[in-house]
Amino acid sequence: MSTFFDYVDSNKDRFKDELFELLKIPSISADSKYKKDVKEAATFLENQLKSIGMDEVKLCETDGNPVIFGKHLKAGADKPTVLIYGHYDVQPPDPLDLWETAPFEPTERDGKVYARGASDDKGQAYIHVKAIETWLKSGQDVPVNIKIILEGEEEVGSPNLVPFLKEYKDELACDMVLVSDTAMFAKDTPSITYGLRGLAYMELEVFGPNRDLHSGVYGGAVQNPLNALCEMVAKMKDENSVIQIPGFYDDAIDLTEEEREAGRKLPFNEKEWLGAIGVDEGFGEKGYSTLERKASRPTLDMNGMWGGYQGEGAKTVLPAKAGAKISMRLVPNQDPHKIAKLFTEYCESIKPAGVTIKVTDHHGGDAAMTPLDFYGLKAAAQAYNDVYGKEPLFAREGGSIPIVADFERVLGVNTILMGFGLNSDAIHSPNEHFHLKDFYRGIKTSVRFLEVLSDYKP
Repeated sequence: MSTFFDYVDSNKDRFKDELFELLKIPSISADSKYKKDVKEAATFLENQLKSIGMDEVKLCETDGNPVIFGKHLKAGADKPTVLIYGHYDVQPPDPLDLWETAPFEPTERDGKVYARGASDDKGQAYIHVKAIETWLKSGQDVPVNIKIILEGEEEVGSPNLVPFLKEYKDELACDMVLVSDTAMFAKDTPSITYGLRGLAYMELEVFGPNRDLHSGVYGGAVQNPLNALCEMVAKMKDENSVIQIPGFYDDAIDLTEEEREAGRKLPFNEKEWLGAIGVDEGFGEKGYSTLERKASRPTLDMNGMWGGYQGEGAKTVLPAKAGAKISMRLVPNQDPHKIAKLFTEYCESIKPAGVTIKVTDHHGGDAAMTPLDFYGLKAAAQAYNDVYGKEPLFAREGGSIPIVADFERVLGVNTILMGFGLNSDAIHSPNEHFHLKDFYRGIKTSVRFLEVLSDYKP
């Protein structure tokens, strides 16, 4: 591999400059005013894939943002076909005043690049673009068949990707999907994520009087929607953080004793992990460790709450309405549509008198698990070992990538989650960053994975 690794080393500066150009584009999918910027990021990646010499590259329009599709199939039918997935859209950068440098002016310091999208997911997705280039520009063809899709709506739930998968199902046929949108377990500790939680994301609105009322004239005589909302939320979990929605746990697959024992062997320092976020003590479902709660158990959390006066000073108002956004992380075998229905029914059952409610199911996704004996995981483990010099850890992750379950359902294949970021990269937060060392090591690992995989058989 020395020729390929030499190519990466000799092109580090160019690779970094190109990544910075991509990071400068504010491709925020949640805000329609950035529609042109999202398209610009798509075009940038389309041109990159064309310039490195892939067989075919096209920008596919959808009802939302475009999907970039490319393929290079010269390895032959007897070699595996890998579908690489990534996303080029990013989260909004708010609150802007907490950024040390502007979110779309990528800045290098302490060996890291600081910018929105640096780790999630532009930096990690771009790793594989440069890995393909390394093969194609080093005088040898890729030893496996490559397909790649890069989408622009992951941060808003990928509403148009499943229709895209179904429409192009035959063209996307593959033996496995490769995704780099997760984190390593710790710094310099290569990790493969073999399980992800699912998601059901809900909004609960509570309505009372036809206008805001004076709390002195009407308080105590009519229901306060904000009080009613708080009462409802308080009934969703008990004192042991067990979710009280009837039927919520019925289909959930719990951790096996073997999984719990494997988790106890992971190098997880709870005190350091809590200290990094400024928290003194862990919290959650009774009977489970912090590591188990954050990666392998269902959750219900408030993500936002509003109602009434929130300006400076005092205003004695009884609000006409109140609302909350609530996310539920799900484990294997929990159906997000069923959970959304159970949540809605429970809200109706605990609704206080004097108010009406509206429950909105915003989006969701299934949990996903890849068998540990899958040959693609074995190839990924060897590639990590060859580049990082140590065996990778296998762990479940608490986050959700709904498209992983969609790949299994629509294309019938497993997904390999090769993360190169860290949980400390501040994704979705101010000062998001990505270690450039892992950007370069990631390229080499991807290059090596494609070579190793060519010798593995299912």
